[in-house]
Amino acid sequence: MHNIINDKSLVLGIMSGTSMDGLDISCARYYKTNNIWDFDLIASKTMPFDEHWQLKLLNTFNRINCIEKMDVQFGNFISKSVQEFINYFDLKIDLISSHGHTVFHNPSLGYTKQIGLGSVIANTVKVPVVSNFRQQDIDLGGQGAPLVPIGDKLLFSQYDACINLGGIANISCDSNEARIAFDISPCNMLLNYVSEREGFVFDRDGIMAKKGKVDQNLLTKLNNINYYQLSFPKSLGKEYIDQIFVPIINNTLISNYDILCTLVEHIAIKISSLLSKYNLSNTLFTGGGALNLYLIDRISRLSSTKIILPEIDIINFKEAIIFGFLGVLRMQNKVNCLSSSTGASVNHSSGDIHML
Repeated sequence: MHNIINDKSLVLGIMSGTSMDGLDISCARYYKTNNIWDFDLIASKTMPFDEHWQLKLLNTFNRINCIEKMDVQFGNFISKSVQEFINYFDLKIDLISSHGHTVFHNPSLGYTKQIGLGSVIANTVKVPVVSNFRQQDIDLGGQGAPLVPIGDKLLFSQYDACINLGGIANISCDSNEARIAFDISPCNMLLNYVSEREGFVFDRDGIMAKKGKVDQNLLTKLNNINYYQLSFPKSLGKEYIDQIFVPIINNTLISNYDILCTLVEHIAIKISSLLSKYNLSNTLFTGGGALNLYLIDRISRLSSTKIILPEIDIINFKEAIIFGFLGVLRMQNKVNCLSSSTGASVNHSSGDIHML
């Protein structure tokens, strides 16, 4: 099977995150130079979810009675998006590596589910597909997350740490000769939730947050949430955020600007404390939150770490690029999931392979 994919293969990485803004698709070649992994990004594009699909995904979350139907429907949506992407950039693809969209994630109960059936994509697009990356890790006693640390370690090794500011903020870095990684705190998931109260999809540049004031009472409640007392490996899911964080925000009688300002401060405190704890000299920041100028400024002011903001394609598509890489490793039967990051019993090669 390893002969199918080589350093000339064009691989699509597909990611649908907790922010639910769209399907991130990257096309890259992955290769080794002097035994060090690298990649060339050929093309990238976000295929936005319209209101219909955003509502469907939201309504599917934690509802088991419609999972099978949505698994197929979202697989068809991914297939259609991939075909549009391929036609737009005039590409001939060798492999598709799809994360899907998470609708269940509860490692303590032994399950996770990402919809977007890999067999549907493979049969429609007529390209081999790797999907369902998380369940095997949970079966091996892990959290099923985070999965990107192997990509951080092998593709972005020039940085002491990588932090992704997506719906959830997460970190990966080396500690005691092992790659550790975990979810730090909610990020855009909560910032967007409050921004929508003001009629905006998100707080562009953190302008609304910057106009607000930190509410010490809310900040204390957020900082004292039990998740922060847990040792890694640990991961956050939408379930936990909806049950624990959202009620605290909803019961706070202050302006949305002040809530946003306080949330930014909370996120910045949690991130900067980790940067100091692990004595990190430089850190790569990616994800939509890396474009939030106020959030980046607060992290910078609270930390002595050098903050690296890469080119916009890496900011927006790093996770998709890494999921493409996970698919390559899976096709070559190489480790793509680190037990030091997820808590699984062993390193392993995860993902269901759908051949034609």
